[in-house]
Amino acid sequence: MMGSPTLTGASIEVRADFPVLERTGRDGRPIAYLDSAATSQKPSAVIEAMSSYFRHSNANIHRGVYQLAEEATELYEGARRRVAGFCGSDATGTIFTANATAAINLVALSYGREHVGPGDEVLITHMEHHSNIVPWQLLCEDRGARLRYLSVSDEGTLSLEELDSVLAEGRVKLVAVAHISNVLGTLNPVGEIVARARAAGAATLVDGSQAVPQLPVSVSEVDADFYVWTGHKALGPTGIGVLHGRRSLLESMRPAIGGGGMIGHVGLDRSTWAEPPAKFEAGTPPIAEAVGLAAAIDYLAAIGMERVRAHERELTAHALERLPAVPGITVYGPRDPEGRGGVISFAIEGLHPHDVAELCDREGVCVRAGHHCAQPLMRLLGVGATARASFHVYNTHEEVDRLVEALVKARSVFGL
Repeated sequence: MMGSPTLTGASIEVRADFPVLERTGRDGRPIAYLDSAATSQKPSAVIEAMSSYFRHSNANIHRGVYQLAEEATELYEGARRRVAGFCGSDATGTIFTANATAAINLVALSYGREHVGPGDEVLITHMEHHSNIVPWQLLCEDRGARLRYLSVSDEGTLSLEELDSVLAEGRVKLVAVAHISNVLGTLNPVGEIVARARAAGAATLVDGSQAVPQLPVSVSEVDADFYVWTGHKALGPTGIGVLHGRRSLLESMRPAIGGGGMIGHVGLDRSTWAEPPAKFEAGTPPIAEAVGLAAAIDYLAAIGMERVRAHERELTAHALERLPAVPGITVYGPRDPEGRGGVISFAIEGLHPHDVAELCDREGVCVRAGHHCAQPLMRLLGVGATARASFHVYNTHEEVDRLVEALVKARSVFGL
């Protein structure tokens, strides 16, 4: 495949495939990009695929009968089929959205408003990203329902016993949970959570934004009613997310947004809807972004997601082993790399996380600092913010070591 990654033995040597990583940092060394949980870098294969679409096949899709339109339509629908296959889903239940946030809001607006009412409950967890909190807050306010939270243990894990206890009360209509926490890195047992929720009569949504880029995901095996993720964390472009929905539910749901492309017939007073997925894709869709996302998942598939998972697990294990060498550091989340993804949040006594990030940047190391769109979790941890390092296929053990060196230097700058 054109743009395929370079695989050598058990290692993944792909840095040369990512043009932006040719940049040097403030210290003159190649940058160590450790912020893939926020957004991943893009391989040349993705950039070239999108450029090729614009250069050779740019047209709107579905209704044009001329060659360019037919090519654009096939590129877009072909991308849908490849993305669905990559996640073990069905193309007819795979909807392209603007991002994962838009996908969750679509479910809240289309499914939630029809199935959640006064006295009902929506159950989420304290480790959720704001995109899996705020839509449910709005829904519960509108519908007179209650938003409840599962607690997070000191080890950064959820309790299935607590889940069972809340479900047994019989008021939960929907359970929404992250597959992997973007702060703690916790790999949640989503298949078990989904099964227990379904047994209690509740629908389920899984936010796979951190999971799909990092490990093999089979939507059919997770068996959630709705599974969402975003392209830009999976080596793809910004501006596109994915909602995998249970076909029977999608057929019964009202569309969240009306307009062109999602209709069957438009009358003066009433309209009918196209079949899913078109029913939920009003307006001109993200055509170029879908082309780029398809190239991204092809690139990941060429590596093999088991291999991607093994690589990130090794980097995470190395980071968990090396970071305690930094005096005054607190690392959050599970200690076992088998139970977490490639995300590590930490705080250093006496240093504000923003100072940590700025001083790391002086060493050419890119890390995130802030509340990571998880303010309820920050309050639970007793901090206002943390620093966070996160990994992808282009990272190395040496970059983890550079992070540790940068953190030690950061302490010295403040005389710690």
